[in-house]
Amino acid sequence: MPVQFRNVDASPGDDVTTWPFEALVTVIDRGLVADWQPVFAEIRASPWGQVARRVERYLSYREPDGVSTLFRLAIERARAAADVADRAEVAARVRDALERSGLTRAAFAALVGTSASRLSTYLNAKVTPSAAMLVRIERTASSAQSREELRREGHDR
Repeated sequence: MPVQFRNVDASPGDDVTTWPFEALVTVIDRGLVADWQPVFAEIRASPWGQVARRVERYLSYREPDGVSTLFRLAIERARAAADVADRAEVAARVRDALERSGLTRAAFAALVGTSASRLSTYLNAKVTPSAAMLVRIERTASSAQSREELRREGHDR
């Protein structure tokens, strides 16, 4: 039988993001695996979101046990997965910028102010460029692409 909320204006069938803090506490303390699934799904969807933060806050003063360990691991793994996905997205943006530029890796790296080997680490997601470097990479790709289009149209002097 699913967990029931008492003294809160919510139902276990409601969207987890609308549950009051007390409802999350009830699910963590008295719920079963099936009751936890919507909480875990929301943590995976938004690892730094309101639900994850509320769970963290509760776990900070809850007596440690297997359940609290499980929820902590869920948050840690969701955040780690999000970090990996974010790094992959940045690497894809760098690869796209390089391709759009039409330049060699060495020429492109020189234009953005880095080495070819450092650019390679960005392309392979081993290193994430700073925000400023990412902006420079994307700006350089756009300007290189524009110059190439002008050259092809015969506007080159």
